[in-house]
Amino acid sequence: MSYLDNILFAIILIVGFGYFISNIKKIYRNINLGIDVDRKDNSKERWRNMAMIALGQSKMVKRPVAGILHIIVYVGFVIINIELLEIIIDGLFGTHRVFAPFLGAVYNVLIASFEILAILVIIAVTVFWIRRNVIKLKRFINPDLNGYPKKDANFILYFETILMVLFLFMNAADFHLQYVPGGYPHFIQAGSFPVSQFLAPLFNGINNDAVAVIYELFWWLHIVGILIFMNYLYFSKHLHILLAFPNTYFANLKPLGEFDNLEAVTKEVKMMMDPNADPFTAPAAAEGEVPAKFGASDIQDLNWVQLLNAYTCTECGRCTSACPANITGKKLSPRKIMMDTRDRMEEVGRNIDANKGVFVADNKTLLNDYITPEELWACTSCNACVEECPVSISPLSIIMDMRRFLVMEQSAAPTTLNAMMTNVENNGAPWPYNQQDRLNWKNEI
Repeated sequence: MSYLDNILFAIILIVGFGYFISNIKKIYRNINLGIDVDRKDNSKERWRNMAMIALGQSKMVKRPVAGILHIIVYVGFVIINIELLEIIIDGLFGTHRVFAPFLGAVYNVLIASFEILAILVIIAVTVFWIRRNVIKLKRFINPDLNGYPKKDANFILYFETILMVLFLFMNAADFHLQYVPGGYPHFIQAGSFPVSQFLAPLFNGINNDAVAVIYELFWWLHIVGILIFMNYLYFSKHLHILLAFPNTYFANLKPLGEFDNLEAVTKEVKMMMDPNADPFTAPAAAEGEVPAKFGASDIQDLNWVQLLNAYTCTECGRCTSACPANITGKKLSPRKIMMDTRDRMEEVGRNIDANKGVFVADNKTLLNDYITPEELWACTSCNACVEECPVSISPLSIIMDMRRFLVMEQSAAPTTLNAMMTNVENNGAPWPYNQQDRLNWKNEI
């Protein structure tokens, strides 16, 4: 590579990483639109969860076929991109396989493992494409994936395949030039190529200078492709490649059936239960203080972990496929809950960008404009979606917070639920008869 190539590469690298960092800042800002919540307790357990779930993929293998294929793609993508560091150094300084002299035989093992993983990734991605587009597994053809989400999933599969193919053909051209009789300028013999060596004969009979040009073409396409893929993550469900780690770390450690009590309600109940409390002498709210909002109607009412959940959603559909409400034909899809939350968060983010850092009311909310009460009330709160999620996302927490808003702010609970609560208030039980009649059933035995 010439000095001009090195300078051009440096510029492309700066632009690529600069744009990526700017988008990461937007994500960070949007997540922080949520209410603060403390998730710094029990760091040992949190690190263990991150290691087991995000790094170790422990929940993925509950469905062995998809789990094993995903691990291949995941490990392949992470390990192969270790070579990215060498490519960057070579691109900036005009070197060739700069790590080879320092690593010796270990370098051969690394390159060989990269190539084997690359071909395994291509196989795994092909199987994924067939499952989505030929077999059409039910969880991949739900209405909530219509449009861009379906295209996005396929774009990623095509991207990963192309990057692996470019990597192998780049190595094949490199291998050919390394073993030119008498050597070829700039190309040292380094690396082991168990896959690409079988592609190298394609260059036989081609002028070596032309092969060098082909090598550089594959090299540029590969590195630029990686930068494009990296920046596409912001617009894709594959953002979970990065966010799965913090998401599993900050996940809720409480038992799945345990819900948080609202502090304002807890104080009110304690005062009502205290025989010595005088509600007329209770401290009045500070002048101008806005009363606490019960539940959530928009993303600003959710906590930041819930918003992180939305960005981390992989759209795999395991939650929806396990949801009893969805299975029985109800409108609820936990995956859609997360996708809608992310879409609304992005809409709010664009509003802030367009208004110089300030959100201007747009007469829209997450509730009603994105998620309907019908969806919320279809939920049985069984936690199946939470249990199934491979990256510890909790759609249920968002559903419950939005239900709270409907009940406590709008008194908009379903008629059947209102009847039940009235019965509990009047009869001490959810059934429509008084306490004296509660044991009448035994007289019929």
